[in-house]
Amino acid sequence: MADRLKRWRESSPELQELFTHKGFVRYWWSKIAAGTASQMLMVALAWQMYDLTGSAWDLGLVGLYQFCPALVLTLWAGHVADRLPREKIVMVCWAIQSLVVFVILLAIWQDALSRSFLLGVSLVLGVVRSFQNPAQQALLPSLLETHLLPRGMALSSMGYQASVVAGPALGGLLYAVHANAVYGLCLLLYALSSLWFLGLTTQPVHREQEVASLESVLAGVVYVWREKIILGSVSLDLFAVLLGGATALLPIYAKDIFHTGPWGLGLLRAAPAFGAIAVSLFLTRWPLTRHVGRVLLASVGVFGVSIMVFAVSEVFVLSFVALMVSGAADMVSVVIRQTLVQIDTPPDMRGRVSAVNMVFIGASNQLGEFESGATAAWFGPIAATFIGGLGTLLVAVSWGYLFKSLLQRDRLSDQVQTPN
Repeated sequence: MADRLKRWRESSPELQELFTHKGFVRYWWSKIAAGTASQMLMVALAWQMYDLTGSAWDLGLVGLYQFCPALVLTLWAGHVADRLPREKIVMVCWAIQSLVVFVILLAIWQDALSRSFLLGVSLVLGVVRSFQNPAQQALLPSLLETHLLPRGMALSSMGYQASVVAGPALGGLLYAVHANAVYGLCLLLYALSSLWFLGLTTQPVHREQEVASLESVLAGVVYVWREKIILGSVSLDLFAVLLGGATALLPIYAKDIFHTGPWGLGLLRAAPAFGAIAVSLFLTRWPLTRHVGRVLLASVGVFGVSIMVFAVSEVFVLSFVALMVSGAADMVSVVIRQTLVQIDTPPDMRGRVSAVNMVFIGASNQLGEFESGATAAWFGPIAATFIGGLGTLLVAVSWGYLFKSLLQRDRLSDQVQTPN
Protein backbone atom coordinates (compact mmCIF):
# COMPACT_ATOMS: atom_id res chain seq x y z
CA MET A 1 0.00 0.00 0.00
CA ALA A 2 2.81 2.41 0.87
CA ASP A 3 4.49 1.75 -2.50
CA ARG A 4 1.22 2.40 -4.35
CA LEU A 5 0.72 5.71 -2.52
CA LYS A 6 4.32 6.67 -3.31
CA ARG A 7 3.85 5.90 -7.02
CA TRP A 8 0.56 7.83 -7.02
CA ARG A 9 2.27 10.82 -5.40
CA GLU A 10 5.19 10.70 -7.83
CA SER A 11 2.95 10.35 -10.89
CA SER A 12 2.54 14.12 -11.23
CA PRO A 13 4.99 17.02 -10.73
CA GLU A 14 2.19 19.07 -9.16
CA LEU A 15 1.52 16.33 -6.59
CA GLN A 16 5.21 16.16 -5.80
CA GLU A 17 5.23 19.92 -5.29
CA LEU A 18 2.25 19.69 -2.94
CA PHE A 19 3.83 17.03 -0.76
CA THR A 20 7.10 18.95 -0.49
CA HIS A 21 5.31 22.19 0.48
CA LYS A 22 5.99 22.33 4.24
CA GLY A 23 3.23 24.83 5.00
CA PHE A 24 0.60 22.82 3.14
CA VAL A 25 1.71 19.53 4.73
CA ARG A 26 1.48 21.05 8.21
CA TYR A 27 -1.93 22.52 7.38
CA TRP A 28 -3.08 19.17 5.97
CA TRP A 29 -2.10 17.07 8.98
CA SER A 30 -3.50 19.60 11.44
CA LYS A 31 -6.79 19.67 9.58
CA ILE A 32 -6.97 15.85 9.62
CA ALA A 33 -6.30 15.68 13.36
CA ALA A 34 -8.79 18.40 14.28
CA GLY A 35 -11.36 17.03 11.84
CA THR A 36 -11.04 13.58 13.39
CA ALA A 37 -11.57 15.08 16.83
CA SER A 38 -14.65 16.99 15.64
CA GLN A 39 -16.20 13.89 14.09
CA MET A 40 -15.55 11.81 17.21
CA LEU A 41 -17.04 14.57 19.33
CA MET A 42 -20.20 14.74 17.21
CA VAL A 43 -20.69 10.96 17.40
CA ALA A 44 -20.30 11.01 21.17
CA LEU A 45 -22.61 14.01 21.69
CA ALA A 46 -25.30 12.61 19.37
CA TRP A 47 -25.24 9.18 20.98
CA GLN A 48 -25.32 10.59 24.51
CA MET A 49 -28.22 12.91 23.65
CA TYR A 50 -30.28 10.10 22.10
CA ASP A 51 -29.35 7.78 24.96
CA LEU A 52 -30.47 10.39 27.51
CA THR A 53 -33.71 11.49 25.87
CA GLY A 54 -34.59 9.01 23.08
CA SER A 55 -35.87 12.01 21.11
CA ALA A 56 -35.35 12.74 17.42
CA TRP A 57 -36.33 16.32 18.20
CA ASP A 58 -33.42 16.67 20.66
CA LEU A 59 -31.03 15.25 18.05
CA GLY A 60 -32.21 18.01 15.73
CA LEU A 61 -31.70 20.61 18.47
CA VAL A 62 -28.03 19.66 18.75
CA GLY A 63 -27.64 20.77 15.13
CA LEU A 64 -29.76 23.89 15.59
CA TYR A 65 -27.76 25.04 18.60
CA GLN A 66 -24.58 24.79 16.56
CA PHE A 67 -26.09 26.65 13.62
CA CYS A 68 -27.60 29.65 15.43
CA PRO A 69 -24.25 31.21 16.46
CA ALA A 70 -23.00 30.79 12.89
CA LEU A 71 -26.05 32.63 11.57
CA VAL A 72 -25.33 35.57 13.89
CA LEU A 73 -21.51 35.65 14.00
CA THR A 74 -20.06 34.22 10.79
CA LEU A 75 -20.26 37.37 8.65
CA TRP A 76 -18.43 39.33 11.33
CA ALA A 77 -15.99 36.42 11.68
CA GLY A 78 -15.29 36.72 7.94
CA HIS A 79 -14.43 40.40 8.44
CA VAL A 80 -12.05 39.35 11.25
CA ALA A 81 -10.47 36.73 8.94
CA ASP A 82 -9.69 39.49 6.41
CA ARG A 83 -8.12 41.70 9.09
CA LEU A 84 -6.12 39.26 11.28
CA PRO A 85 -3.75 36.38 10.43
CA ARG A 86 -6.06 33.51 9.49
CA GLU A 87 -3.69 30.81 10.73
CA LYS A 88 -3.70 32.30 14.24
CA ILE A 89 -7.51 32.45 14.30
CA VAL A 90 -7.71 28.74 13.44
CA MET A 91 -5.04 27.86 16.00
CA VAL A 92 -6.88 29.68 18.82
CA CYS A 93 -10.21 28.11 17.87
CA TRP A 94 -8.75 24.61 18.07
CA ALA A 95 -7.23 25.43 21.46
CA ILE A 96 -10.63 26.59 22.75
CA GLN A 97 -12.30 23.41 21.53
CA SER A 98 -9.75 21.38 23.47
CA LEU A 99 -10.84 23.28 26.59
CA VAL A 100 -14.50 22.52 25.79
CA VAL A 101 -13.72 18.81 25.64
CA PHE A 102 -11.91 19.09 28.98
CA VAL A 103 -15.08 20.57 30.50
CA ILE A 104 -17.11 17.64 29.13
CA LEU A 105 -14.68 15.23 30.81
CA LEU A 106 -15.14 17.09 34.10
CA ALA A 107 -18.93 16.81 33.72
CA ILE A 108 -18.68 13.05 33.15
CA TRP A 109 -16.47 12.58 36.19
CA GLN A 110 -18.93 14.57 38.32
CA ASP A 111 -21.98 12.80 36.79
CA ALA A 112 -23.33 16.17 35.63
CA LEU A 113 -24.27 15.33 32.03
CA SER A 114 -27.77 16.45 31.11
CA ARG A 115 -29.82 17.51 28.10
CA SER A 116 -29.23 21.18 28.93
CA PHE A 117 -25.50 20.65 29.34
CA LEU A 118 -25.16 18.93 25.96
CA LEU A 119 -27.15 21.69 24.26
CA GLY A 120 -24.94 24.27 25.97
CA VAL A 121 -21.83 22.51 24.68
CA SER A 122 -23.32 22.52 21.18
CA LEU A 123 -23.92 26.26 21.46
CA VAL A 124 -20.33 26.96 22.51
CA LEU A 125 -18.97 24.79 19.71
CA GLY A 126 -21.14 26.72 17.28
CA VAL A 127 -19.68 30.03 18.46
CA VAL A 128 -16.07 28.85 18.16
CA ARG A 129 -16.55 27.26 14.76
CA SER A 130 -18.19 30.44 13.49
CA PHE A 131 -14.72 32.01 13.65
CA GLN A 132 -12.71 28.92 12.74
CA ASN A 133 -14.44 27.93 9.50
CA PRO A 134 -14.16 31.14 7.43
CA ALA A 135 -10.51 31.58 8.42
CA GLN A 136 -9.67 27.94 7.70
CA GLN A 137 -11.41 27.94 4.32
CA ALA A 138 -9.73 31.20 3.24
CA LEU A 139 -6.32 30.05 4.46
CA LEU A 140 -5.51 27.47 1.78
CA PRO A 141 -5.19 29.94 -1.17
CA SER A 142 -2.66 31.85 0.98
CA LEU A 143 -0.53 28.71 1.20
CA LEU A 144 -0.63 27.59 -2.45
CA GLU A 145 -0.09 29.14 -5.86
CA THR A 146 -3.11 29.24 -8.17
CA HIS A 147 -1.92 26.38 -10.40
CA LEU A 148 -1.74 24.10 -7.34
CA LEU A 149 -5.07 25.14 -5.84
CA PRO A 150 -7.44 22.62 -7.55
CA ARG A 151 -5.23 19.68 -6.57
CA GLY A 152 -4.64 21.20 -3.14
CA MET A 153 -8.36 21.63 -2.64
CA ALA A 154 -8.99 17.99 -3.61
CA LEU A 155 -6.19 16.76 -1.34
CA SER A 156 -7.41 18.97 1.51
CA SER A 157 -10.92 17.60 1.05
CA MET A 158 -9.51 14.08 1.00
CA GLY A 159 -7.81 14.77 4.33
CA TYR A 160 -11.07 16.00 5.76
CA GLN A 161 -12.88 12.94 4.48
CA ALA A 162 -10.19 10.71 5.99
CA SER A 163 -11.05 12.29 9.32
CA VAL A 164 -14.73 11.64 8.60
CA VAL A 165 -13.87 7.98 8.13
CA ALA A 166 -11.55 7.67 11.10
CA GLY A 167 -13.46 9.92 13.49
CA PRO A 168 -16.91 8.25 13.57
CA ALA A 169 -15.53 4.71 13.38
CA LEU A 170 -12.95 5.35 16.08
CA GLY A 171 -15.42 7.35 18.13
CA GLY A 172 -18.03 4.60 18.00
CA LEU A 173 -15.53 1.91 18.99
CA LEU A 174 -14.05 3.94 21.84
CA TYR A 175 -17.50 4.98 23.07
CA ALA A 176 -18.40 1.30 23.34
CA VAL A 177 -15.43 0.97 25.72
CA HIS A 178 -16.03 4.19 27.66
CA ALA A 179 -17.05 7.75 26.82
CA ASN A 180 -13.94 9.06 28.57
CA ALA A 181 -11.76 7.39 25.95
CA VAL A 182 -13.50 9.32 23.14
CA TYR A 183 -13.24 12.70 24.82
CA GLY A 184 -9.66 12.07 25.99
CA LEU A 185 -8.49 11.42 22.42
CA CYS A 186 -10.46 14.46 21.17
CA LEU A 187 -8.66 16.63 23.71
CA LEU A 188 -5.26 15.35 22.56
CA LEU A 189 -6.00 15.81 18.83
CA TYR A 190 -7.31 19.37 19.23
CA ALA A 191 -4.27 20.32 21.30
CA LEU A 192 -1.85 18.80 18.76
CA SER A 193 -3.58 20.57 15.85
CA SER A 194 -3.25 23.91 17.61
CA LEU A 195 0.45 23.32 18.37
CA TRP A 196 1.21 22.26 14.78
CA PHE A 197 -0.03 25.64 13.55
CA LEU A 198 2.65 27.47 15.53
CA GLY A 199 5.08 29.05 13.08
CA LEU A 200 2.93 28.40 10.00
CA THR A 201 3.78 31.00 7.35
CA THR A 202 1.50 32.11 4.52
CA GLN A 203 1.79 34.36 1.47
CA PRO A 204 1.37 38.03 2.35
CA VAL A 205 -2.16 39.35 1.87
CA HIS A 206 -2.99 43.04 1.66
CA ARG A 207 -5.26 43.77 4.62
CA GLU A 208 -7.24 46.96 4.90
CA GLN A 209 -7.19 48.36 8.43
CA GLU A 210 -10.50 50.21 8.26
CA VAL A 211 -12.76 50.07 11.28
CA ALA A 212 -15.41 47.40 11.06
CA SER A 213 -18.63 48.80 9.63
CA LEU A 214 -21.86 47.34 8.35
CA GLU A 215 -20.66 48.00 4.81
CA SER A 216 -17.35 46.16 5.26
CA VAL A 217 -18.95 43.24 7.13
CA LEU A 218 -21.60 42.81 4.42
CA ALA A 219 -19.14 43.25 1.55
CA GLY A 220 -18.95 39.47 1.14
CA VAL A 221 -22.73 39.21 0.85
CA VAL A 222 -22.76 41.93 -1.83
CA TYR A 223 -19.97 40.23 -3.75
CA VAL A 224 -21.65 36.80 -3.67
CA TRP A 225 -24.97 38.30 -4.78
CA ARG A 226 -23.28 40.06 -7.68
CA GLU A 227 -21.29 37.02 -8.86
CA LYS A 228 -24.00 34.63 -9.98
CA ILE A 229 -21.72 31.64 -10.42
CA ILE A 230 -20.64 31.89 -6.78
CA LEU A 231 -24.22 32.53 -5.66
CA GLY A 232 -25.45 29.51 -7.56
CA SER A 233 -22.67 27.32 -6.17
CA VAL A 234 -23.14 28.15 -2.50
CA SER A 235 -26.94 28.21 -2.63
CA LEU A 236 -26.90 24.82 -4.38
CA ASP A 237 -25.10 23.37 -1.38
CA LEU A 238 -27.52 25.07 1.00
CA PHE A 239 -30.71 23.64 -0.44
CA ALA A 240 -29.33 20.27 -1.58
CA VAL A 241 -27.84 19.27 1.78
CA LEU A 242 -30.53 21.04 3.80
CA LEU A 243 -33.07 18.69 2.22
CA GLY A 244 -30.96 15.59 1.59
CA GLY A 245 -28.76 15.40 4.67
CA ALA A 246 -29.51 12.37 6.84
CA THR A 247 -26.69 12.62 9.39
CA ALA A 248 -28.92 13.63 12.31
CA LEU A 249 -31.10 10.55 11.81
CA LEU A 250 -28.28 8.00 11.69
CA PRO A 251 -28.55 7.20 15.43
CA ILE A 252 -32.19 6.24 14.80
CA TYR A 253 -31.25 4.03 11.83
CA ALA A 254 -28.41 2.42 13.80
CA LYS A 255 -30.42 1.76 16.95
CA ASP A 256 -34.05 1.25 15.85
CA ILE A 257 -33.85 0.04 12.22
CA PHE A 258 -30.60 -1.93 11.97
CA HIS A 259 -30.42 -2.71 15.71
CA THR A 260 -26.70 -2.05 16.06
CA GLY A 261 -24.85 -0.15 18.76
CA PRO A 262 -22.41 2.77 18.60
CA TRP A 263 -20.17 0.78 16.24
CA GLY A 264 -22.99 0.67 13.67
CA LEU A 265 -23.52 4.41 14.00
CA GLY A 266 -19.80 4.98 13.51
CA LEU A 267 -19.78 2.89 10.32
CA LEU A 268 -22.84 4.66 8.89
CA ARG A 269 -21.34 8.06 9.60
CA ALA A 270 -18.06 6.99 8.03
CA ALA A 271 -19.64 5.48 4.89
CA PRO A 272 -19.94 8.71 2.86
CA ALA A 273 -16.29 9.44 3.53
CA PHE A 274 -15.16 6.13 2.02
CA GLY A 275 -16.73 7.15 -1.28
CA ALA A 276 -15.44 10.70 -0.92
CA ILE A 277 -11.85 9.57 -0.37
CA ALA A 278 -11.90 7.37 -3.48
CA VAL A 279 -13.15 10.27 -5.59
CA SER A 280 -10.74 12.79 -4.06
CA LEU A 281 -7.77 10.51 -4.86
CA PHE A 282 -8.95 10.48 -8.47
CA LEU A 283 -9.48 14.25 -8.60
CA THR A 284 -6.11 14.95 -7.02
CA ARG A 285 -4.37 13.00 -9.79
CA TRP A 286 -6.76 13.98 -12.61
CA PRO A 287 -8.46 17.32 -11.83
CA LEU A 288 -11.63 18.22 -13.68
CA THR A 289 -10.84 20.32 -16.73
CA ARG A 290 -14.06 20.67 -18.75
CA HIS A 291 -17.84 21.00 -18.24
CA VAL A 292 -17.47 21.62 -14.51
CA GLY A 293 -20.92 23.25 -14.23
CA ARG A 294 -22.74 20.28 -15.69
CA VAL A 295 -20.69 17.86 -13.60
CA LEU A 296 -21.51 19.85 -10.47
CA LEU A 297 -25.27 19.70 -11.01
CA ALA A 298 -25.16 16.03 -12.03
CA SER A 299 -23.23 15.12 -8.88
CA VAL A 300 -25.87 16.80 -6.70
CA GLY A 301 -28.58 14.81 -8.51
CA VAL A 302 -26.71 11.55 -7.84
CA PHE A 303 -26.42 12.56 -4.20
CA GLY A 304 -30.20 12.94 -3.96
CA VAL A 305 -30.89 9.56 -5.58
CA SER A 306 -28.46 7.79 -3.25
CA ILE A 307 -30.18 9.30 -0.20
CA MET A 308 -33.53 8.03 -1.50
CA VAL A 309 -32.06 4.51 -1.79
CA PHE A 310 -30.67 4.75 1.74
CA ALA A 311 -34.04 5.86 3.06
CA VAL A 312 -35.94 2.75 1.91
CA SER A 313 -33.18 0.17 2.41
CA GLU A 314 -33.61 -2.37 5.19
CA VAL A 315 -30.24 -4.05 4.55
CA PHE A 316 -27.24 -2.59 6.38
CA VAL A 317 -24.78 -3.35 3.56
CA LEU A 318 -26.99 -1.70 0.91
CA SER A 319 -27.47 1.34 3.13
CA PHE A 320 -23.71 1.53 3.65
CA VAL A 321 -23.10 1.43 -0.12
CA ALA A 322 -25.79 4.08 -0.76
CA LEU A 323 -24.11 6.38 1.74
CA MET A 324 -20.75 5.72 0.07
CA VAL A 325 -22.21 6.80 -3.27
CA SER A 326 -23.64 9.93 -1.64
CA GLY A 327 -20.19 10.77 -0.29
CA ALA A 328 -18.55 10.24 -3.67
CA ALA A 329 -21.07 12.51 -5.40
CA ASP A 330 -20.78 15.12 -2.67
CA MET A 331 -16.98 15.18 -2.98
CA VAL A 332 -17.23 16.07 -6.67
CA SER A 333 -19.59 18.88 -5.72
CA VAL A 334 -17.37 20.10 -2.86
CA VAL A 335 -14.17 20.28 -4.92
CA ILE A 336 -15.87 22.16 -7.77
CA ARG A 337 -17.75 24.57 -5.51
CA GLN A 338 -14.87 25.37 -3.16
CA THR A 339 -12.38 25.85 -6.00
CA LEU A 340 -14.77 28.12 -7.91
CA VAL A 341 -15.37 30.25 -4.82
CA GLN A 342 -11.67 30.66 -4.04
CA ILE A 343 -10.48 31.24 -7.62
CA ASP A 344 -13.24 33.75 -8.44
CA THR A 345 -12.71 35.78 -5.23
CA PRO A 346 -9.99 38.46 -4.74
CA PRO A 347 -7.48 37.55 -1.95
CA ASP A 348 -8.48 40.42 0.33
CA MET A 349 -12.15 39.35 0.11
CA ARG A 350 -11.73 35.63 0.71
CA GLY A 351 -12.42 35.78 4.44
CA ARG A 352 -15.75 37.55 4.00
CA VAL A 353 -16.80 35.49 0.98
CA SER A 354 -15.78 32.32 2.82
CA ALA A 355 -17.90 33.53 5.74
CA VAL A 356 -20.94 33.78 3.47
CA ASN A 357 -20.12 30.33 2.13
CA MET A 358 -19.85 28.99 5.68
CA VAL A 359 -23.28 30.45 6.55
CA PHE A 360 -24.70 28.46 3.64
CA ILE A 361 -22.74 25.34 4.61
CA GLY A 362 -23.74 25.72 8.26
CA ALA A 363 -27.36 26.14 7.27
CA SER A 364 -27.19 23.05 5.08
CA ASN A 365 -25.53 20.94 7.78
CA GLN A 366 -26.65 22.13 11.22
CA LEU A 367 -30.02 23.56 10.17
CA GLY A 368 -30.42 20.49 7.95
CA GLU A 369 -29.97 18.30 11.04
CA PHE A 370 -32.74 20.22 12.76
CA GLU A 371 -34.94 19.88 9.68
CA SER A 372 -34.26 16.13 9.58
CA GLY A 373 -35.09 15.73 13.26
CA ALA A 374 -38.28 17.78 12.97
CA THR A 375 -39.59 16.02 9.84
CA ALA A 376 -38.68 12.63 11.32
CA ALA A 377 -40.69 13.50 14.42
CA TRP A 378 -43.66 14.36 12.17
CA PHE A 379 -43.47 11.72 9.39
CA GLY A 380 -41.04 9.10 10.68
CA PRO A 381 -37.34 8.75 9.75
CA ILE A 382 -37.82 6.74 6.54
CA ALA A 383 -40.37 9.07 4.95
CA ALA A 384 -38.43 12.16 6.05
CA THR A 385 -35.17 10.89 4.54
CA PHE A 386 -36.81 9.82 1.25
CA ILE A 387 -38.60 13.16 0.82
CA GLY A 388 -35.32 14.97 1.52
CA GLY A 389 -33.46 13.00 -1.16
CA LEU A 390 -36.22 13.68 -3.67
CA GLY A 391 -36.05 17.38 -2.81
CA THR A 392 -32.29 17.39 -3.47
CA LEU A 393 -32.82 15.84 -6.90
CA LEU A 394 -35.38 18.53 -7.75
CA VAL A 395 -32.98 21.25 -6.57
CA ALA A 396 -30.26 19.99 -8.93
CA VAL A 397 -32.66 20.16 -11.87
CA SER A 398 -34.03 23.58 -10.87
CA TRP A 399 -30.57 25.17 -10.46
CA GLY A 400 -29.75 24.29 -14.06
CA TYR A 401 -32.57 26.62 -15.11
CA LEU A 402 -32.10 29.31 -12.45
CA PHE A 403 -28.32 29.68 -12.85
CA LYS A 404 -27.51 29.25 -16.52
CA SER A 405 -24.01 30.73 -16.06
CA LEU A 406 -23.20 28.03 -13.52
CA LEU A 407 -24.58 25.28 -15.78
CA GLN A 408 -22.48 26.59 -18.70
CA ARG A 409 -19.25 27.08 -16.72
CA ASP A 410 -16.68 25.06 -18.63
CA ARG A 411 -13.37 25.36 -16.74
CA LEU A 412 -12.61 26.05 -13.10
CA SER A 413 -10.28 28.94 -13.92
CA ASP A 414 -12.28 30.55 -16.74
CA GLN A 415 -15.14 32.97 -16.44
CA VAL A 416 -18.13 32.31 -18.67
CA GLN A 417 -19.72 35.51 -19.86
CA THR A 418 -23.15 34.07 -20.50
CA PRO A 419 -25.73 36.20 -18.67
CA ASN A 420 -27.70 34.54 -15.88
